[in-house]
Amino acid sequence: MVDNKTDDSGEGPRPVSGRSMYSYISEAWDRPDDSYVNELMWERLILWRREPNFSRLERPTRLDRARALGYKAKQGIIVVRGRVRKGGLQRRKIWKGRRAKRKGMTKITTGKSLKRMAEERAAKRYPNMEVLNSYWVGEDGKNVWYEIILVDKHHPSIIADKDLNWICGSAHKNRVFRGKTSAGRKGRGLHWKGKGAEKARPSVRANDHHIK
Repeated sequence: MVDNKTDDSGEGPRPVSGRSMYSYISEAWDRPDDSYVNELMWERLILWRREPNFSRLERPTRLDRARALGYKAKQGIIVVRGRVRKGGLQRRKIWKGRRAKRKGMTKITTGKSLKRMAEERAAKRYPNMEVLNSYWVGEDGKNVWYEIILVDKHHPSIIADKDLNWICGSAHKNRVFRGKTSAGRKGRGLHWKGKGAEKARPSVRANDHHIK
């Protein structure tokens, strides 16, 4: 179909950009410090700090990212925003047996990413839902916020959805606690193949039992 509309000067057809609304949203969130997102986040974080953790939302903050990860505005799907404390862990304070300077490490790096921890905590608060995916929405010096997409696998609209009914199978039960989400697979080293990932499959622990 040819667009015969002309521009105001009457010189010919009006050019079509060919970009969708989602591309503009994605472009702004790719570099939030250099776009209008920076001013919005200044106001949003003030409100988010006062909110209870893992609060349900009416609509996603990043519509482009949510849609790319499988979100649909329909019954059976909800979005929850939650925060996780940033930083590493510390060893327990030595109270007996030796001097504190001999305790060795002073910091411990977590075995899971903050994103994966946010997904697991959200799943515990909504036990009838399965975690589909999540995405970053903001952070400050103390916390980082993620929005988690949750799916009710028993809802009729999800069972009838050809794009989402795969999550209704028994093989995907408690998938977030078994590292089956995108964040979980990344933490298990399953986003890479070939050189450097020889021991990642089926898991790092199971690879020790393989016959060499």
